[in-house]
Amino acid sequence: MPAPASTRVLWKGAISFGLVHIPVALHSAVQNQSIDFDWLDRRSMEPVGYKRINKVTGKEIDRADIVKGIEYDDGEYVILEAEEISAAYPRTTQTVEIEAFVSLDDVPFIYLERPYYVAPINKGGKVYALLREVLAEARLAGLAKVVIQTKQHLALLFACGPVLILNLLRWGGEVRDWSALKLPGRNKQELGLSEKELDMARQLVGDMTVAWQPEHYTDSFREQVMQLVQEKIEAGDTAEVLRPEPEESEPGSARIYDLTEMLQRSLKGVKAAPASKKPAKKAAARPAGKTAAKSAAKSAAKSAARSTKSAAKAAAKKAASTKRGANRKKQAA
Repeated sequence: MPAPASTRVLWKGAISFGLVHIPVALHSAVQNQSIDFDWLDRRSMEPVGYKRINKVTGKEIDRADIVKGIEYDDGEYVILEAEEISAAYPRTTQTVEIEAFVSLDDVPFIYLERPYYVAPINKGGKVYALLREVLAEARLAGLAKVVIQTKQHLALLFACGPVLILNLLRWGGEVRDWSALKLPGRNKQELGLSEKELDMARQLVGDMTVAWQPEHYTDSFREQVMQLVQEKIEAGDTAEVLRPEPEESEPGSARIYDLTEMLQRSLKGVKAAPASKKPAKKAAARPAGKTAAKSAAKSAAKSAARSTKSAAKAAAKKAASTKRGANRKKQAA
């Protein structure tokens, strides 16, 4: 059974060749179905994580102290700063720039890496269909370059039924040469292959030839593991995993969040407090009862002070009024 379709747009741009410009969007064409095993501590059923460890001292280090380097000789590295790496990223053009067209039969499968479905947007359907039909009739594919996120890819654009597929390719330098392997030659006579042997091999291959039906082939390991998981759930044979408390950031240091965490915080409407505010951390560390009592006492003291001040003010006002009245009586006498 095929994986469910995805309409989520991963990239928007255009196919461009010559003066033709086709606005398109990329959608994921595959779904990873490998089983994701989490590591748990058998004794406490707590999740096991990874730490950034200095391999020489064995001590954990902060992310801010990590730099990226490329080893050019044994133990010798060139250090690249984040700004230098960013400057090397290719310029994003949002364009699938077709540089040439090649025969599908000329591209070995070994170069194919990751496929994406290409769909037309912004009234580009007619031109999209035109390119699809021409490629299908001639069994051709567009050889293109495209930048997705910050990485440049070589890609193959070809028709597959009603859809155009953009298949990212491995660069030529990534595919290993096979010349060092001990492979038999192509001369059948030198190999001693008789026509009778070839005919029998052709017949065997012909008898085993079937129509391509991918739904008939499944991952037996995944099926057995998921069946076992379901049986354990139904039998109540499960364990509750204790989630670790969120770590507090160290005073005076900026905490670095990944994009996923920031999006989750935004969706929940939770604002991350600045890590450098020490009073906030101390307040969080106080017991709730003690904090409440202190607040109540402080409030009561303020209230009493206000009452005393008001009473003194009223008394002074009354004394001044009495004095003014006495003075008026004296003048009248």
